[in-house]
Amino acid sequence: IHQDMKNTYLGENYSIYGHLNFYFFQRNLQFRVGQGIAITTNPYDRNTNYINNAYGSRLLSSTYLKINYKKNNIIENLGLETGVSIIHYSNASSKAPNNSTNTFTFNLGLNYTFNDNQEIKRYSGKKDIKYTEPISYTFAFRMGVNETDVIGSGQFPFYTLSAYASKRINKKSSLQLGTDVFFAEFLKEYVRYQSIAFPEEGIGGDEDWKRVGLIVGHELHIGDLSLLTQLGFYLIYPFEYQGRIYNRIGLQYTVYKDIFVAATVKSHGATAEGVEFGVGIKI
Repeated sequence: IHQDMKNTYLGENYSIYGHLNFYFFQRNLQFRVGQGIAITTNPYDRNTNYINNAYGSRLLSSTYLKINYKKNNIIENLGLETGVSIIHYSNASSKAPNNSTNTFTFNLGLNYTFNDNQEIKRYSGKKDIKYTEPISYTFAFRMGVNETDVIGSGQFPFYTLSAYASKRINKKSSLQLGTDVFFAEFLKEYVRYQSIAFPEEGIGGDEDWKRVGLIVGHELHIGDLSLLTQLGFYLIYPFEYQGRIYNRIGLQYTVYKDIFVAATVKSHGATAEGVEFGVGIKI
């Protein structure tokens, strides 16, 4: 996607995606979800572009959602299609500032079917056979770099250890329950900064910055690829930062037997904390 933001300070964005399509109502309704990377032409610069507080880096992460309705041969070979899309650009807090942007787009168009004699085959498959698997146990290590909302505070590595039980309930879905342990060094720096910048808050600067969370999740299986969605709550939360509830969404790919790699985004609501790159094993 090429998008001109129509703003001198935001510039233009060029993005590329991997996406999945889901079809409903005999393929007339399409839902598309895409995740990719983008390059912005005019990121934040403290000297030349300090007004741009949306993009703190030239390289961005981008999420693309689209719902599109298409109906062929309404009037002879002429059909109609329309839809709505959301395009999100962010660097996932890898570098401040990171207020991000969301673009809502609408499309309306006509389509023409040249080969109207082609027979359209409808699949009416048999009822799915019940399928389950025993409970498995997943262990994952995730890492990345990020920065607090304080501009110039610096980028720091973070590490996450995850362990959870997973129950395959059918061919497409697994349910998960487990825990995360977070070692985010940017938070250590943030605690120190808060103690100096806001002494009236009574922060000593040596408060614990490690967190432990309880997670529930769902895994949508598409062959060796799967879509991971998790919701978490911090059980150990020694320092306030963006709230106790967090979520994780991303893709996971099995590379060999029970070994997988993953790329996920951990957020607090709509505020991303970081992009996690991980490796794990299922037992």
